[in-house]
Amino acid sequence: MIPASPRFSQIPIPVTAASGRRWQQVWRDAVTDPKELLALLGLSHRADELLATADTGFALRVPRGFIARMRHGDAADPLLLQVLPGPGELLNPAGYATDAVGDLDSRAASGVLQKYAGRSLLIATGSCAINCRYCFRRHFPYAEETAAAGRWRAALEHLAGESSINEVILSGGDPLSLSTPRLAELTDALQRIPHIRRLRVHSRLPIVLPERVDRELLDWLDALPMQKVMVVHANHANEIDEAVIAASEALRGVGLTLLNQSVLLRRINDTVQALCDLSERLIAAGILPYYLHQLDRVQGTSHFEVEDANAVELVDSMRCQLPGYLVPKLVREVAGDASKRPL
Repeated sequence: MIPASPRFSQIPIPVTAASGRRWQQVWRDAVTDPKELLALLGLSHRADELLATADTGFALRVPRGFIARMRHGDAADPLLLQVLPGPGELLNPAGYATDAVGDLDSRAASGVLQKYAGRSLLIATGSCAINCRYCFRRHFPYAEETAAAGRWRAALEHLAGESSINEVILSGGDPLSLSTPRLAELTDALQRIPHIRRLRVHSRLPIVLPERVDRELLDWLDALPMQKVMVVHANHANEIDEAVIAASEALRGVGLTLLNQSVLLRRINDTVQALCDLSERLIAAGILPYYLHQLDRVQGTSHFEVEDANAVELVDSMRCQLPGYLVPKLVREVAGDASKRPL
């Protein structure tokens, strides 16, 4: 009798991952010079107008595959505006802070945040494949606060000692910037903690660098006995191309529930059409819209803010055009609250 093939052998690999170019190579090839980015888009002649005139303290980093989805010659491209360090970052209005959501006050162990009942969030790493200009952790002290340090020891001790915790959330930075063996080191240990039943991974890599969804990652995920949820992050329909759809299909093939969280951003997705297009594109890729966040008021991000009244009106209009399951929950994170605050 010939034994059946393991389930994961039937799972398709995204075209980008099967092409032979490893995700680490694609990562290293990212653009880090704002002037190079503008040159690639035919916008060099507008550099003085578009770029911040002083160091913002937050470097540019964007994969070339993400740049390829931008509109050539369009300074208002919604993907470009998410990554280009512009003059608005030098504004410093009242009400914006370096730790807008109270991360440091919720620290439970090195790299472990304990904000909400039943789940712990691990700051797995400070690395990201892309530096989003609205990032709420752009000032976070990653050098001192990463859960992966010391082979996850402090995080695992905290989790083992808190029987009320049933879900572990991997965040960062981007947890998928860690090697798959490093991630497996954590989940091997988590499986020995009986009250941990669910793993949630928050990652932008399946969107901005779908090459990360390779055979090794899929095999690791497929072998995990716990329930698996991945929350990806796309803000605009143009971010979701065929490579992203293939990566999503592969992730769903190993049993992941895929959700998306977005940030409402002025000039990027603050129209009913843009938000509806995003929801439609997400569900076509097998990803369910989950949260639409109001901007976390972090220093350097004020130019992205949309007023609450406008945000509520936008989501109300979405309900008139889409089925309910395609309308994300409009929320704000408030430091000290027991959950995200609905708006």
